[in-house]
Amino acid sequence: MRTFLGKLAIVALTLLGALLLLTMLATDGKPLVERSEAISPNTVAQAKRLLAANDPRQQQRGEVRTVVVPASLIDEGVNYLAGRYLRGRGALRLQEDGAGIALSVALPVRRFLNLRAVVAPAEGMPRIASAHLGSLPVPAALVELAVAHAITVYGFEKEWELAGQALRKLSFDAARGTASLTYAWEPGILDRARAAAQSEADIKRLRESQLSLAALLAHRAPGTRISLAEVLGATIPMSEDASLRGRATLLVLASHLAGKDLAAVVPAARNWPRVRWVNITLAGRHDLAQHFVISAALAAWAGEPVADAIGLYKELEDARHGSGFSFIDLAADRAGTRFGEILIRNPEQLMAAMNNAFRDEQLLPAVSDLPEYLSQPEFKRRFENPESPQFKAMAAEIERRLDTLPLYR
Repeated sequence: MRTFLGKLAIVALTLLGALLLLTMLATDGKPLVERSEAISPNTVAQAKRLLAANDPRQQQRGEVRTVVVPASLIDEGVNYLAGRYLRGRGALRLQEDGAGIALSVALPVRRFLNLRAVVAPAEGMPRIASAHLGSLPVPAALVELAVAHAITVYGFEKEWELAGQALRKLSFDAARGTASLTYAWEPGILDRARAAAQSEADIKRLRESQLSLAALLAHRAPGTRISLAEVLGATIPMSEDASLRGRATLLVLASHLAGKDLAAVVPAARNWPRVRWVNITLAGRHDLAQHFVISAALAAWAGEPVADAIGLYKELEDARHGSGFSFIDLAADRAGTRFGEILIRNPEQLMAAMNNAFRDEQLLPAVSDLPEYLSQPEFKRRFENPESPQFKAMAAEIERRLDTLPLYR
């Protein structure tokens, strides 16, 4: 009996040792990818130009096109998806044999799961040529199986199937830093993208939010001023599903403040009651209410990095062609982004703040002394670019002021 127990102990210790060794080989003490989750304004500009040149609404079924995509745009897209769905970081770098993708996810034991994979050029859907988990080689078929499983888990299998039917060729040009996708357009992809963006439950909540906003403003004279805090306090419901209903309210309100028809995103909204136009303001300014709500909606639906990138991109564009760069607008963008993030991640904190007399001062600190109306030459003279110490100091000051508000602590 003792001999048997001794052998059993040896087997158990051997298996435990093998498991520990495998864990050490499959994980690392440092992340393979170290970067922020921020999306650069240049990426927003690239995406905007790409969509303008390849507007799917202008394409015919079966039309074959080749789109040349900057690798930097895909790189930031990979990092965004890694942050949003894996709470990690990602990167893409072109190389001679294809595109190298790296992912890093922090583990609770102060170790990192680092995945390296090479996507090879292909006719049709991309294929994994090789992969490593830590220092361990992983069969490419196993990685592709994991990707397929993840697509199913997140409910994108129909979209993936349509993409497979549309994609004809994928190639990479490391010298130019681009990827080329040749595809035959299938309108069903756009329909599925809209369906994926809003479920039936989302559409129901959006309709309820539209009805609530329409009812709130129905008896006010056109052009009447109303504070954003009052609107949010009356239309964001205090309920168990506050985050889901709240983000529906933000999308409806953002569409209204931007002067866009919600039906462009939700076709069913064509038959919903219209919202009376009144002057919704934040700190007495209509434009700040627009900045705040649009950024909040973007953060609640797409995530904080997207909201921040679009806000900064717009201000840089305004410096070139519009009313000028405004740190006041940027502060309203950041406040809205924080509001949207809190709504999704910590709705109880938001509900507690809104239970009391809700005021604009709880949404945005004093910012009237910040520089605004800066032309491009003036912006470059004083702040150079968004990476300069001067710009970062001003951005840090905005964050410091936001931190003084209980809602954003």
